[in-house]
Amino acid sequence: MTAAPHSFPVRVYWEDTDGSGIVYHASYLRFAERARTELLRAAGFEQWSMLAETGIAFAVRHCAIDFRRSARLDDQLLVETRVTAIGGASLEMSQAIRRDGDDIVTLLLKLACITRDGRAARMPPRLREVFNAIKDQTASHAAE
Repeated sequence: MTAAPHSFPVRVYWEDTDGSGIVYHASYLRFAERARTELLRAAGFEQWSMLAETGIAFAVRHCAIDFRRSARLDDQLLVETRVTAIGGASLEMSQAIRRDGDDIVTLLLKLACITRDGRAARMPPRLREVFNAIKDQTASHAAE
């Protein structure tokens, strides 16, 4: 298990930017998605095997994003992810994309637990245990 918040480094490449070398807004969503995927992987759940074994996947149901500063070509960023709430068939997370300790972009997300055909489903008990542990670590880390 990983200590919270989960941290995922990202280097900004040309493909992440617009024509002037500033990160294109949609790239931040990709950075955040990669970080959530790596959080799951660190917790022992690869998305494809989770779907194969449990029939469950996560889909973004809601995302509020606050663009505070611009990142640029070659910047080294850090995406920090926290689990903030766990529901029966949902999960809430906050993410901060940072450069040198300063927030560039923040995201608040609600993820839905869904079946292969896109229907809402209760989170499997083992997955719930893992997310509760991550959430507890997040709370402990934030209190420090």
